[in-house]
Amino acid sequence: MPRLKVCCISSLDEARAAIAHGAHALGLVGEMPTGPGPIPDDLIAAIAASVPPGVSRFLLSSRDTAEGLAAHAHIAGVDTLQIVKHIDLAAYPGLRRATPGVRLVQVIHVEDEGAVALARDYARHADALLLDSGRPSSAEFGGTGRAHDWSVSRRIVEAAGVPVFLAGGLNAGNVAEAVRQVRPFGVDLCSGVRTDGALDAAKLGAFVGALWGSTS
Repeated sequence: MPRLKVCCISSLDEARAAIAHGAHALGLVGEMPTGPGPIPDDLIAAIAASVPPGVSRFLLSSRDTAEGLAAHAHIAGVDTLQIVKHIDLAAYPGLRRATPGVRLVQVIHVEDEGAVALARDYARHADALLLDSGRPSSAEFGGTGRAHDWSVSRRIVEAAGVPVFLAGGLNAGNVAEAVRQVRPFGVDLCSGVRTDGALDAAKLGAFVGALWGSTS
């Protein structure tokens, strides 16, 4: 059964709603150059502190140095750092030393076939990968509402050797097919379960039903 990560959580009430619907992880978005869902670091820390044991707290950070990423993770008080930029691989050893006990999840923006080799490189350093549909060349790092080529994602899952989350344009209408094609460790969603910028309980419920139904 794929793990469920609900991203772009923006309040304590949204965190509670996601957990009530079975979320295994919450995504808390720090400052971003573009995209939906960023909230202040003090609110991220407050939400993270409220999350019960057993639910992971992901900080989405657009910082791109070991020092900056580590500082952001410490301020936020999270257990998982989601690195949304394709950072220099040489930054990983220092980042690992500076964040003991924090899992490192590297986002791979699946723009073309080159994402497979990129994922293999990052998989040697990260604890997990997350496949999304951003365009780093346009400073677009997530929350696009677009799906990407799931055949490339499947190849990454097969080659990575670490857990892989699938993101990018997932909703109740396509998640079952996405899981069938890609076989990810988990799925990550944001725009597909929001209405006018707020978490939509009805959409989230429909998504969860479709996700669990895909594995029954």
